[in-house]
Amino acid sequence: MLDNHAPRSVCIEDIAIGMVSTRSKRITDRDIQLFAEVSTDRNPVHLDDDYAKATIFEGRIAHGMLTAALISAVIGEQLPGHGTVYLGQSLRFMAPVRPGDDLVAQVKVIAIDHARRRVTLETQCAVGNTVVLKGEALVMPPSSRFD
Repeated sequence: MLDNHAPRSVCIEDIAIGMVSTRSKRITDRDIQLFAEVSTDRNPVHLDDDYAKATIFEGRIAHGMLTAALISAVIGEQLPGHGTVYLGQSLRFMAPVRPGDDLVAQVKVIAIDHARRRVTLETQCAVGNTVVLKGEALVMPPSSRFD
């Protein structure tokens, strides 16, 4: 497993099946407010306690894409890291993330296509033992070759 939160670039020539990297973050009210402002998604389930209590979630939840953004941080900062081009991502939201939750994002290398310079990553986020998001990402890592 690669060191949590340490920025790096892992070139495709150095990537191996099974490599894993994680990143953690406590989701705060401020994070949710800032994400609502940046995304312009002001759905009251994220911002209004009274409204959110009357929903199936029985309280406020973080934006799903705020949760997914932590996966982007792992890919862009750690594995493969700086210089990586994000080509695609599938997401399945499994459970809500709430203000105050400690979120852990993990990416794991599951396939490498050296000829096309593509790496497939299994992605997931969890709060404690509960997987809240899972999916798969396709990325183009940097290369140590200039061909």
